[in-house]
Formats: sequence, C-alpha cells, structure tokens
Amino acid sequence: MRRVVFNQKGGVGKSTITCNLAAISAQQGKRTLVVDLDPQGNSTQYLLGANGEDLEATLADFFDQTLNFKLNPRGTEDFIVATPFECLHVMPSHPQLEELQSKLESRYKIYKLRDALEELAKDFDCVYIDTPPALNFFTRSALIAADACLIPFDCDEFSRKALYSLLENVQEIKSDHNRNLQVEGIVVNQFQPRATLPQKVVQELIDEGLPVLQPYLSASVKIKESHEQAKPMIHLDPKHKLSQEFVALHDTLARKYGA
Repeated sequence: MRRVVFNQKGGVGKSTITCNLAAISAQQGKRTLVVDLDPQGNSTQYLLGANGEDLEATLADFFDQTLNFKLNPRGTEDFIVATPFECLHVMPSHPQLEELQSKLESRYKIYKLRDALEELAKDFDCVYIDTPPALNFFTRSALIAADACLIPFDCDEFSRKALYSLLENVQEIKSDHNRNLQVEGIVVNQFQPRATLPQKVVQELIDEGLPVLQPYLSASVKIKESHEQAKPMIHLDPKHKLSQEFVALHDTLARKYGA
C-alpha cells in the first residue's frame, strides 16, 4: 500500500502525519518505508535526527542518477536508510532536490519514482510519501506512484477554499496518469474542540460530503517535543492523547482501505 500525504498549503502537518502513521505501521510489524520528497527534509530529520545529515545516498542522488547514464547504476535499495525504529526505513531528502526539479521535468522523469517503488514492492508492506507544499514535479511523481492520497487539513477558512482546487488537481492526475489513485480522506489536524471556528469549518466539509476521517488530531505542544527528540509520538509517549489519536486514525485507514 502506497500513500501520499499531500496539501499545497504549508504548515498543515504533512511530515508529522506521515512519520507518525508510518511509525505505527512499523510498530505493528509491517515493513514500512517513508519517502521524503520535500527538499526541506522534515521527515528525514524527524526519523533520523542528527544522523540525517551527511548521508551517503539520498533521493537527490537517486533522481540525479536518472538524468545520467551509468554503466553500473546504484540499485534502488541503496537509497534506503534504516531508522532507529524497528521495521521503519526512509528514502531521505536533500536540499539539492530543489535544483534538480527543472531538469527532471524537462527530461520527463515523472514515472521514475513509481518504477522505483514497484521494484521495492516485495520488500515493504507500507510506503508513506511526504511531499513539498506545492503541486510540482515531486508531488506529481508521488501522486502517480501512490495508491491513495491523504490530505491534511488545519481547520481554517483559507485551507477550506484551497481544498477544492487540491481535489481537482488530484482528480486530474488520476484521470491522466494513475487510474488507481484514490483520495482516502481528509485528516483534520491541530483540532481545538472548544473553539467555534474549527468545529464550524469541519462540519461544513462533512455537510458537503467530503471524506473527513475520524478521529481528528488534537493540537498539542507535545508534538514539538516529538520533533525535537526525533521520536514519533508512539515512541515518545504512547499513552498520550495525541499518540492514541494517531493509532486510532491508523487503524481506521487499515480497516477501510487495507494495510
């Protein structure tokens, strides 16, 4: 099962949701891979901490290799790094991805990620793909490579308005490039149940028939500690309310859509 976590808006929790769901999959014994396509590398830093610096091979090297013919190219598995957490691996990001984007687009390398992940299908049960906050080459590559799309949503009016164009973009890629792509649902993040506006905005999405997932993820300062210590919530504090919400969300996805 390959999931892409995507929203064109920044700061909605893509990396946090990606890494925490992946960590739960791995903790449950599934061989799990995180693919970090965002040049900012938040997922890479979250899962590897200080070990995420000066890596021998990253996704920048993988994509660069697709641009240059080599007699002895590295295998796809060479771009995978083990995290400190059992069953959890990452294809790490690198800032150089930003520089490579225009070359990759002009040479039409849009299917290379899909091909790579198909090569790895026998090695991993679950793949979670983190994306940049833009509909660019890397995001399109991810949507073409994925079976399903999760959309983080941070409960404000700007996010709600942007949601419709986002869904149209996903539908266009489904129609043109990936007939199997499904929108799994909208993940409500940083939810404050006592505030009126978040309740109103989320209820409007539900009333419009959009696939809003349960449970909502609470706003919590604990997530900053999780980032700082490079430990997903299930490893930092498994009994915390937010950890339990992530587990419940993971189990909802597993019941409805498979692994």
